[in-house]
Amino acid sequence: MAEQGRVRWKRFAGILVPVTALTGLLVGATAQGVIGATFVVSGRSFKLFSGELRGQGFTLATGVDRTKKGRLIPVIVAGIRRATVSDLCTSALVKTPVGTVTLRLTGARDGNVASIDDLVIDVALGQTAASIRDLELGRDASTLDEVPDGRGPAGTFGGQARSVTLHNVRLSAWAATAATFSLPDLRLNIVRGEQECF
Repeated sequence: MAEQGRVRWKRFAGILVPVTALTGLLVGATAQGVIGATFVVSGRSFKLFSGELRGQGFTLATGVDRTKKGRLIPVIVAGIRRATVSDLCTSALVKTPVGTVTLRLTGARDGNVASIDDLVIDVALGQTAASIRDLELGRDASTLDEVPDGRGPAGTFGGQARSVTLHNVRLSAWAATAATFSLPDLRLNIVRGEQECF
């Protein structure tokens, strides 16, 4: 029987060195915006509505999402460092054995407000009325600094602003991430048929 508890250092080093090098390359590529630090998306977009969104720190960049099957989806990466949101609704259509159902998440109604830190949304299509302060358009996306995860690949189009106020926000999105999301009156329900937020 082989001895247990012994480490073959040459074999260990032979595995560790290439893994460390690969990890360093991936971390470097992510930091430079070559590879997005995100998750594999489902392949189905969802809808997001807000009556009003007020944000401090705003960025826009281009990006690419990836599905599990390897499909690449071009997106607009919109980031907000700190946001307050009212009249929030998010909906997603899901195919089930009993037909299509709508998964709905709502909150920030009747005077309540949701607060979000480091919000990043991968947008396919958006429509809103906007008021923007200290806007910069055409900035290299890798140099955006208003939102921690709001940068894009070097040499690509980017934009940012000191603050933004949006009314009647309608987004079709592929993904959303946030460092913190505080919603005092969250409601989650599922209904038969297609009953999206807009």
